[in-house]
Amino acid sequence: MKYEEFGPEDLFVSSAGGDEWSGRLPEPNAEGTDGPFATIEGARDEIRRRKSFVFSKQASRLSAALRGPINVWIRGGVYRVSGPIRFDDRDSAPVRYRAYPGEKPVIDGSIEITGWHAASYRGRECWAADVPDARDKGWSFRELFVNGERRTRPRFPKHGLFRMESVPGLPSRGSWHTGRDYTKFIARPGDLRPFDNLEDIEVVYVHFWIEERSGIVSYDEKTREVVMARPSTAPLFAAHGEGLADYYLDNVSEAFSEPGEWYLDRDTGTVYYIPHPGEELGAVEITAPRALQLLVLQGSPDENRFVEFLQFENLTFQHTDWRHPDASDGAVFVGPSGDPTAFESRRNRRGNRAACNQAAADVPGVVFMEAARHCRFTGCTVQNVGWYGFEIADASRAIAITRCTIRQTGAGGIRANGASAYDPVHRRTGDHAFTDNEISAGGRVFHSAVGILVMHAFNNEISHNHIWDYYYTGVSAGWVWGYMESVSRDNRIDYNHIHRIGQGLLSDMGGIYTLGVQPGTTIRGNHIHDITKAHYGGWCIYPDEGSSHMVIEGNLCHDTNDAVFNQHYGRDNIVRNNIFAFADSAVLSHGRAEYEHCSIRFERNILVSNGEALFRVGYRGSLDRPNHTSDLNLIWDVSGNPVKCIERDSETTMDLAGWQAVGNDRHSVFADPKFADVYARDFTLAADSPAFEIGFVPIDPSAAGVR
Repeated sequence: MKYEEFGPEDLFVSSAGGDEWSGRLPEPNAEGTDGPFATIEGARDEIRRRKSFVFSKQASRLSAALRGPINVWIRGGVYRVSGPIRFDDRDSAPVRYRAYPGEKPVIDGSIEITGWHAASYRGRECWAADVPDARDKGWSFRELFVNGERRTRPRFPKHGLFRMESVPGLPSRGSWHTGRDYTKFIARPGDLRPFDNLEDIEVVYVHFWIEERSGIVSYDEKTREVVMARPSTAPLFAAHGEGLADYYLDNVSEAFSEPGEWYLDRDTGTVYYIPHPGEELGAVEITAPRALQLLVLQGSPDENRFVEFLQFENLTFQHTDWRHPDASDGAVFVGPSGDPTAFESRRNRRGNRAACNQAAADVPGVVFMEAARHCRFTGCTVQNVGWYGFEIADASRAIAITRCTIRQTGAGGIRANGASAYDPVHRRTGDHAFTDNEISAGGRVFHSAVGILVMHAFNNEISHNHIWDYYYTGVSAGWVWGYMESVSRDNRIDYNHIHRIGQGLLSDMGGIYTLGVQPGTTIRGNHIHDITKAHYGGWCIYPDEGSSHMVIEGNLCHDTNDAVFNQHYGRDNIVRNNIFAFADSAVLSHGRAEYEHCSIRFERNILVSNGEALFRVGYRGSLDRPNHTSDLNLIWDVSGNPVKCIERDSETTMDLAGWQAVGNDRHSVFADPKFADVYARDFTLAADSPAFEIGFVPIDPSAAGVR
């Protein structure tokens, strides 16, 4: 674009600019007396001045100050910040903060570390640099980036996990509800030793569906007792039953040995780094983050003041640090305003605990919105950050995040939450659109984070996203356990491609996971595959506690190491016209039987196994007393074995005749669906497939994911 083609009200920002200039020129003039602003805040403040003129002058002068939508064009380059760029209700106006055509502006929360030289540390040849601000435990950064890529602190063991030998005071058997506040465990012989930097090491223990992360207070070499700084959120079982939690240690100086690892000596302020092959001293940029957040749009919900109509296009936000999200770890961040105790039950504030109870739901976003309305992010990138990418909090409406890339995050991609059904109505949030985003490589610090987490929120479109490489769940909707009143409803979780979830680290997860009563919610047209549990519960679609009144249809789900579909308990869910194929335990699974209502209707699905059970029923239920209906399905076992069903607890099995005798699948078809190549996972149906006899509508997996 030529300068003449920009609008008369447009403003410009450039790293070569100055905030004392007018911002009306895309580059400095020849005299050096005028040009673009140097910062986004400079452009923001100019627009505030224009609005102030509007509000302070008579109506006849309105058009002279703010004539219409404004574009703020941001030139290419890196804009380093030590804290978030902030907008509030004074900034409400149709303003688009946009990348200058053909250029790439980057908002960066790190600073460059210089003065690298060859060194040796722990017997390993490496690079070293002095960071004066980090001496005497000053600036304690936990991330390092080399040429824009995240590098890792040394962990121990390098691969795999240790398992706790015993936990003082823990019963020999238990569940999530057994108790919490455990701060001690006994390590197995040979696993640990008295490391030099004990106070800088963190224990990361993975169990149930969460990771917990805590500093170490002490380690007794004789008793092998580890005392942790933070009490646990859950008992230190691996899952329900007998086994204990697995763990690793993060930031162990003695484990500093592999290319790509770095370590900060907080006493001397020296940072060490082992370069990858091909990285040359002086030829790479190495940065460490100062900021925890990068952008804040915050109104005042209780004062009815909102941030509205701002748009951000083709900007990159990168390089932030992480802390536990509470003051005990030095975290200073922008979060939901108001009385911090008013919504304690809703926000699951953990205080000083080692984790919250699910989905890293207390971890903030580096782009944060509260009381924001009709704001949009298009084509933006959020990468190499320590927390969630985006957070949408109370009293926010109609936020659109579309065609963005969110990758390499310490937590998840997008988190939306507002007031619950029992909180003030004016703080509720909803009507958002999260579409056509690439969301990958999350949970790098907070492993239980979710690609898209929608908690107390309604009428949201979550569609055509590509979500992969997470350790817990791809999309999670709802935040009420059971049948209590919920604001979650009318959420459309449609046409997403979700895969490589769980990866054997955590349990009790799904490609798509829901909670609570959600009338109007759909799970439609998604392609979900390769879900891998640690101990139990790796499912493609998982309606958990109380999930009700949902329609689940047109999904292609395959390859899990548990069941493909599992409903814990709920009511009146319709599951139809899906392909569910290839699981290690059963194609379909139902956890808790509740006989006062029908939990699920299975109809017109294609169900494929390879010797595994067709259906597995959980506790409080039995195969001969189902509280679901199942009929008009196409059922095929590629192994040729007879169809069977199983009770989880008793291992009792039922054959097809028994299954049909209690009312299931009496009109279903048992035949080869005639897929194009089921072993290559090509589920295209032949023209003469028996699926059409049951009214099955073909599923096109290419319709899922980014358009």
